[in-house]
Amino acid sequence: MRLLISTKKQMKYVSITVLLILIHLFSVSCRDNSPAEPDKFWPEEKSPEAIGRLITNDLFTRDQFMMYRTDEITTLHYAEACAAFGVTRLAGYLGDTCTLHRIVKRYGHVVDSGLISDVGHVDVNVYGILPLEIYMNTGDTKYLDEGIRLADLQWEDPLPDGMTNQTRYWIDDIYMIASLQVQAYRATGNEVYLDRAALEVNSYLEKLQQPNGLFYHGENAPFFWGRGNGWVAAGLAELISVLPEYNPFYVSVTEGYKRMMGSLIGFQAEGGMWRQLIDHCEAWEETSCTAMFGYAISEGVKRGILNDSSYTMAYQRAWLALCDYMDEAGKLRDVCVGTGQSTEASYYLSRPRTTGDFHGQAPMLWFAWSLLSEKDR
Repeated sequence: MRLLISTKKQMKYVSITVLLILIHLFSVSCRDNSPAEPDKFWPEEKSPEAIGRLITNDLFTRDQFMMYRTDEITTLHYAEACAAFGVTRLAGYLGDTCTLHRIVKRYGHVVDSGLISDVGHVDVNVYGILPLEIYMNTGDTKYLDEGIRLADLQWEDPLPDGMTNQTRYWIDDIYMIASLQVQAYRATGNEVYLDRAALEVNSYLEKLQQPNGLFYHGENAPFFWGRGNGWVAAGLAELISVLPEYNPFYVSVTEGYKRMMGSLIGFQAEGGMWRQLIDHCEAWEETSCTAMFGYAISEGVKRGILNDSSYTMAYQRAWLALCDYMDEAGKLRDVCVGTGQSTEASYYLSRPRTTGDFHGQAPMLWFAWSLLSEKDR
């Protein structure tokens, strides 16, 4: 009798063991046959870290600075400043002290050597985002002083309504002004910088945002130019990433941001890109605006402002598509050259494309950093 009971117990244990093994095998089979989630398992050659390091290395191959020259000013170009900011932020996140040392070596004496103009100009002062990022990663107060001086220069002689006298209602100003003031807030914790950015951005939204959520290139250029809207999207992303709900402009700014992002995903091409003219299906697919839009959407998802899964899919598709435009040297192709305003759509559609321009390198770095820091949300 005892032997019979023992045999029954053994059979029971065997049955349970077999069942557990089958359940395990079934679950593994289901997992292995499911497509990998792009935000968790990027293909190795398209991983944000790999791409970010590739673009970082490219920056240090440039023997000369990219300069910005007009009749009014000569200064280090804001596009290079934005790329160097991206390299610094990414290196800081990765704990890459070697790259941080290289950034300091390349840009540490830029201000002292006079490569940054002393005039209060929106395209000059935005350089301040770089020294402020260097300060936040090294603790060297020299760079804090440089960045804060440029941030305060934007508000040296404010308009009666409290806005900067650099206000000109060009859509790219939303990034040029907001990013610097937000960086000054990040570096100091002083909310006066945050209040400045919110006031300025809210006014630009009220005056310039169109009913479909996008932005014309200018009053006399009624076209939704990709990179112009990209600057808007990136500037909004910088602001919404830190703007507290108690700020008087929180609702209007976040609503304006969500209107724009909602409109953008409706115009995303099937392959994941956005176009030179956003709403023209015949326009070529342009990389700098795609990187800017992908970055802006990723930040909104990360902050919990964009909750629909379609936004996650949108920025994942954008990243994967953009990686196909990268060459082995870390240069992004199909970047629109600098573009003035025009009353003719053909002007935008026929603009030359370039490879390795900082206007494209910079937002790819921002986008890579945003994807890598997803796990911190």
